[in-house]
Amino acid sequence: MTPDISTSVGPISLERPAMLASGILGISLDVFARLYKEGAGALVTKSLSKEPWEGYPNPTVVGVKSGFLNAVGLSNPGASYFAKMISSNRDVPIIVSLVGSVPEDFAFMINQFENVMVVAYELNLSCPHVEKVGLEVGDDPDLVTQIVKEVKSKSKAPVIAKVGLGSSDYLETVRASCEAGIDAITAINTVRAMAIDVETTRPILSHKIGGLSGTPIKPIAVRCVYEISSKFDIPVIGCGGVSSWEDAVEFMLAGASAIQIGSALAERWTGVFGDINRGISGYMERKNFQRIGDMVGIAKKF
Repeated sequence: MTPDISTSVGPISLERPAMLASGILGISLDVFARLYKEGAGALVTKSLSKEPWEGYPNPTVVGVKSGFLNAVGLSNPGASYFAKMISSNRDVPIIVSLVGSVPEDFAFMINQFENVMVVAYELNLSCPHVEKVGLEVGDDPDLVTQIVKEVKSKSKAPVIAKVGLGSSDYLETVRASCEAGIDAITAINTVRAMAIDVETTRPILSHKIGGLSGTPIKPIAVRCVYEISSKFDIPVIGCGGVSSWEDAVEFMLAGASAIQIGSALAERWTGVFGDINRGISGYMERKNFQRIGDMVGIAKKF
């Protein structure tokens, strides 16, 4: 019997477990449709703000050993404009990522998507390089509680909190999100890091500090998924360094019901989704798992 690779993340049902992570190819409906056809279970948009953001000047991305360092600055066209861009969507499962400073920002943005087909919202509580949003919000459990409650009161769709490693205990962000009624957690975002050019003696990124993504952060992300799923009764999406089916399975064994892919697209392009789906299916067949849920969290038994 062929294994079933469909999965559920709380109230969110997915045909396939591998999603596009936020910030990667995230503002084109045509690109979303192509990635969905190639095997993505859902597409997470770039983080959208209440008003358009220009972001930081170049250089904003630099390759490092086995990964990437970026400080794009959350550049985006704004929630209202983007909602119009995807208003014709009827087939592609889109998860809208939102970023803001106060509950009112998120309420305004939710309202823009009221008549748009949205599978879920992902609250960016973990961007490591933009002031007054992201990690600065995620590091304040009281503010997290207010934002999640506001979004949940306004949204018809499920709500996910994306957490990362800030100056405080990220598990407090998870706790506050869960107590406020969040439907799922994505863990983790990029990790604060920097690179310096030894010839010019200057930081390479224009913003100096950026977020590290790719293979180097995978063990950290797996640890976070394991801790979250061990301490809280909440569905988890694993994100950070997934580039193979083995990586995806590792996240699932740690407790993730689905995974997100970002940096791997730079090397393997859209085929990475199909490759990972086939690899997961083959692994499940070999291990006699019939459903994704059969292997979620198995590592916690040991």
